[in-house]
Parts: sequence; C-alpha cells; structure tokens
Amino acid sequence: MQTNILWTGREYYSLENCSVKTTETGSEISAAIVGKYSEELYRVQYQIITNSNWETIYLEIKYWINGQERDIKFESNGNGRWTWNGKEQVQFQDCIDIDIPLTPFTNTLPIKRLDLKIGEQHQIKVLYLDLLEGKFTAVYQKYSRLSDTQYHYENVPNDFEADITIDSQGFVVDYPSLFVRTAAIVTE
Repeated sequence: MQTNILWTGREYYSLENCSVKTTETGSEISAAIVGKYSEELYRVQYQIITNSNWETIYLEIKYWINGQERDIKFESNGNGRWTWNGKEQVQFQDCIDIDIPLTPFTNTLPIKRLDLKIGEQHQIKVLYLDLLEGKFTAVYQKYSRLSDTQYHYENVPNDFEADITIDSQGFVVDYPSLFVRTAAIVTE
C-alpha cells in the first residue's frame, strides 16, 4: 500500500509532500518540505525506513537552511541503538522513535508502534532532531489515546501538549497550531 500526503505547516509556514510505502516487512517514507520560520528559508528531504513493527532502522536527512547544506544519516537496530554517519551514539540509547519537529509524520511512528488502546498512555524516549537549531537530543514524550482518531501528545517535562487528530492509518490529519493535512491519496 502507498499513501501520499500533503501537509501545510501553520507555525512553520511550510508545505510537505510525503510518500509512505508499506509492505509486510516494513515501511519506506520519503518526503520533501519547503518553508520559512523566523526569517529562515529551509528545504528538507528525508527518508525513513522502519521494520514491520514501525521501529525506525534508518533515517537520512538532507537539508538546506539559508543556503547552508547538510546531510546526516542515522541507523538503528530498531531497539534504540543508534549510529550517526557511521559512529555509535550512546546518548541516544533506548530512543526507538525519532521526532523531526518540521513534520507531523514522525508522530505516526510511535502511534503505529505503540498501538495503544483507548484510555492507555505510554512515555517514550525519542531522538529529537531540531534541524533549524542544529541540535540533536534525546527527549521524553508521552502519548495518550483518547479515541479512535485522537491522541494527546506531551513533551516531558510538560512544556508543550496538543490533541492530535489522526486518520484510520495513524497519519496526522490535524495538529492544532502546527500542521493540517490538505490532501491524501491511498493506492494499493
């Protein structure tokens, strides 16, 4: 199955075209984002590969911010052991999921992987990639399933939270004040 999604960024003033191809062995995600934030123009291309459990095993990001280009590659065993451009990164130990704040797609990773029942919640350790600041850190986040189509997301400690609306595949439809889905096409 392949899903193509178009998201519009509200806070980040962006447009993202994201393609998600899912098979029985995992998913391949590729996307391009263009936008402007705090007088910075940026362009981001990312590729994510997951295993069948939605655990991230590969991430490559090529991005340009105000004319400066960067290319990074992260690889994981799927259980939170990471290498960055080929070098082991112990500071990201136990981070199974990734979060790129310029895209709502990375919220899909823990939503699909955790597969919470309504009323359940789970705290996770995440590899947080702030491309605009050039900072990559391990952070804690919490997801709580409110209904079939809603999750409550929190940074821990709680300095940001939002109720995210998703579709039946776990892709973000509305992330208040940050992103809104403007189109989606699913093909078999």
